[in-house]
Amino acid sequence: MKQFYVLLFSILLLVILILWIGPSNIVKALETANWWFILLAAVIHLVVVWIRSLRWGFIINQTTEFKKNFIVKTIGLFAGNFSPMKSAGEVLTALVGKKINEISLSEGLSAGLTERFFDLAIVGSLLIISGLLLPKIRFIAILGGALSLTVMFVVYLINWREGSGVWLYDKIHPLISKLPIKKEVLDNLYHRLTEGLQGMISYSNTFSTTKNLSFVFILSLMSWLLECVRLYTVFYAFNLEINFLAIVIIFLLANVIGILSALPGGIGSIEISLTGLLVLFGVPSALAGSIALIDRLVSFWLVNALGIIFALYYARDILDEIKYTITLSPRK
Repeated sequence: MKQFYVLLFSILLLVILILWIGPSNIVKALETANWWFILLAAVIHLVVVWIRSLRWGFIINQTTEFKKNFIVKTIGLFAGNFSPMKSAGEVLTALVGKKINEISLSEGLSAGLTERFFDLAIVGSLLIISGLLLPKIRFIAILGGALSLTVMFVVYLINWREGSGVWLYDKIHPLISKLPIKKEVLDNLYHRLTEGLQGMISYSNTFSTTKNLSFVFILSLMSWLLECVRLYTVFYAFNLEINFLAIVIIFLLANVIGILSALPGGIGSIEISLTGLLVLFGVPSALAGSIALIDRLVSFWLVNALGIIFALYYARDILDEIKYTITLSPRK
């Protein structure tokens, strides 16, 4: 029931944003948009998902399984989009990878945390660099970057340092339990992580050569920069121009705020953050809100639509595995 209220609150935030901007103002703004650029933005985001699926395939040593990797990554992103702080993303990706890629759960969790490590490292670094170069919102950008790098260090301890990982997760589990996540899911997450931590760390250390990690870093950087290019393209759709450095800060900060809000997928919080930051940079409120809503449509909701389709198609096998893993109930 708690999860339902949280989702309802997210939707309420979206409604408040639309009412604040004015539905008629949004319609007028959309009428001026170039929908070919919006279509291009959607294509760019599909390329982002493909790059992330390529990264997933490289980490689990299945680089030629393009279709399987794309399906696994899309379902994982979809799961993460509807969980607080995207907390279910790595777990569901690992579960789906176990069924489709035929890898162990420990290997899947290790791959997911490796991806999260590089995502946090890049987001944190880009925010700090952009904040130093662009003084308008320097403090909040550097603060967001520092938070990302702190969480990155926590992921490093969990995924690469066995003794530190168990000790640290014992400390942060009570904090995670305060999120709107079902108790049985939290208990299972604790059980799976602590039980499989040795296997995760073993795989992470085996994979972690300079060559492998460099390639994962390049793919991660490409995906995040392309996400910024996607938002930049949406700007062009509304015949607006803005400093690309400002786009980097706006996009990354909105995502950090969305994660810290603990709302599923940052629904509501990211749209409001994007709108507010765009207004801060001189974009009229109606255009700012329209840009935020359209960008989320071609990214967040597009991935969710694909994730639902893939999940339904593979639902019989995957849902059985999810039920077993979450509830720890015996298989029939």
